[in-house]
Amino acid sequence: MNIRSLTRGDGVVIGAAVLLFIASFLDLYSIDGAPDSADIPTLWDSGPVVLGIVLAGIIGAALVVVARGLPQPRKIAGLDLGQFGVAFTVFAAWCALGNIFDPTGGFDGEGGFSDDIGAGTGLILALVATLVMAAAAVATPLVPALKGALLPAARPAAPQPYGAQPPGGYGYPGAQPASFGGQPQPGQPGQPQQPFPGQPQPGQPQPGQPAPAPAGDFSPFWFAVPVPRPLFPEDGSPTPIAELAPGTWYLAVEQRGPVLVAQTQDGRRGVLQDTSGIQRG
Repeated sequence: MNIRSLTRGDGVVIGAAVLLFIASFLDLYSIDGAPDSADIPTLWDSGPVVLGIVLAGIIGAALVVVARGLPQPRKIAGLDLGQFGVAFTVFAAWCALGNIFDPTGGFDGEGGFSDDIGAGTGLILALVATLVMAAAAVATPLVPALKGALLPAARPAAPQPYGAQPPGGYGYPGAQPASFGGQPQPGQPGQPQQPFPGQPQPGQPQPGQPAPAPAGDFSPFWFAVPVPRPLFPEDGSPTPIAELAPGTWYLAVEQRGPVLVAQTQDGRRGVLQDTSGIQRG
């Protein structure tokens, strides 16, 4: 699970779930004129409230966040996990609204109707939490401010050209030790070799051979996408091979007109067709 793919809307959902969990330990209802020592039940003492509000809201928030962090969408009965999560949060908000108007089911402790019983602190906070949770879960794919990355992307190190090998030195295979005083010995890497008279200099074209073509202006660079975007195969197949997630850095190894050839962290290469709004590292 990639937590850097979480959005600001997912952060609101997580915060609302924490508020709902705290509210579950507070009073379910309040009684006018009741002494402070009265034993008022909490949300956990009511089965319908626990199932319809507390557990439904927390499960819905977990499904929304997990679905966002998975590299590939998971489906249950043809629906994404995120869609199930949104449905759970809306259901929890609906149940909380109903319990606000009737926290005890219309009966007091003696089996009769009571006008002195109202919604408690826990039930009011649960309504606020589930309303915020449901609103964030529904609005995140629609509101650009909520679709932004929750965690800022870390700045990557300067990339090496694609396919380049690390330079020789201490700790690298094939590194040669320097002689006393730091001067390389003859024949060791780093000491230029004098050509024989009449021998062409290194890098110069041989007689009768064309000069090498100059290197292109493109240099590999790191980039991050603002929103999830598909990565398509290089052969032009319409089926994506991966999905680039916000908050993760990817290496652009080639540019083909308006599109980029990108490499994922697991080594897969593909074509990013939509390059608008990308952040260069």
